[in-house]
Amino acid sequence: MKKVNYSFLLIFLLAIVHYSAHSQDSQIPRGTVERIKVHGKGLEGNLSGDSPDRDVSIYLPPSYKKDTKRRYPVVYFLHGYTDSDDKWYGFTKHWINLPEVLNKAFADPKNREVIVVTPNAYSRFQGSMYSNSVTTGNWEDYVAKELVGYIDSHYRTIPNAASRGLTGHSMGGYGSMRIGQKYPEIFSSIYLLSPCCLAPNSRVPNAEASGKLEAIQTQADFEKADFGTKIFFASAAAWSPNPSKPPFYLDLPVENGQFKPEVTAKWTANAPLAIIDQYIPNLKSLNAIAFDAGSKDASIAASIKVLDGVLTNYKIQHTYAEYDGDHVNRIGERIENYVLPFFSKNLSFQPSKRQK
Repeated sequence: MKKVNYSFLLIFLLAIVHYSAHSQDSQIPRGTVERIKVHGKGLEGNLSGDSPDRDVSIYLPPSYKKDTKRRYPVVYFLHGYTDSDDKWYGFTKHWINLPEVLNKAFADPKNREVIVVTPNAYSRFQGSMYSNSVTTGNWEDYVAKELVGYIDSHYRTIPNAASRGLTGHSMGGYGSMRIGQKYPEIFSSIYLLSPCCLAPNSRVPNAEASGKLEAIQTQADFEKADFGTKIFFASAAAWSPNPSKPPFYLDLPVENGQFKPEVTAKWTANAPLAIIDQYIPNLKSLNAIAFDAGSKDASIAASIKVLDGVLTNYKIQHTYAEYDGDHVNRIGERIENYVLPFFSKNLSFQPSKRQK
């Protein structure tokens, strides 16, 4: 009896599996990505000195350039703190490649095709918090009004709220909640992925953290700072701007070693869970709401549990999930298997007779 060379057989089988997987990937219809500039009138003159001409990455689904008379819903996707659109769309290597995730999702015939749009909200402070501020510019208005207006006028969209969704990760999840609950006439469905900053920040900087904050005197100091110090500055730029306080034009929650409760009060006023009761009619008017977070992302998982409780108390329909994961490790999977099916189910794909 001849001896079987198991090593060779194993290599051969692995090669078949690799070829089969590669062949299947090559057969997946692929969308196209465009990266353009969209000017923000409300971003002009921001005290941070960031350009009002923002990069915007746009995913056009596989059929967009073939079916030239078809119109599409749009999902606006907001990236997280320290991220940018080029990282999410494959222009810069990152922990996720959104177009590849979207290609896989749309290969499933149950998922209907949409356009996906992401503005670059990376700023002098590494993130805009998607808020209106003289220091960072009016990012909330830029997303809800200026960007939506531009996309509707330059692409084959279905230009009404029923056909617009808003989603985002981390800081982008915060932005989706902040903007979504204020503008139900613009967006009809929202999905929050591991949203940061929903709850009021009651954390008072300890002596060490206060020392780090007050040691930042120049932009070079900021660039060398740790993540926690930077996020304090980004939050202050968005929520406690101060036009008479160069070089950063913001008020930190500590000054000369003294805690400033009036600053954290301003931050609280920008926490969606602190002001949610004033937006209940808006939230009830949304067509669909969903949010999730990994169980190992402890503080964020705790905040969306509170959000679930508030919406349940007000009898607002929503979908809530806590899954086994951390802040980033399963986001691609969540987008493919949950976010895209959510919008496929809840957005309107039917243009009006006038729009056809």
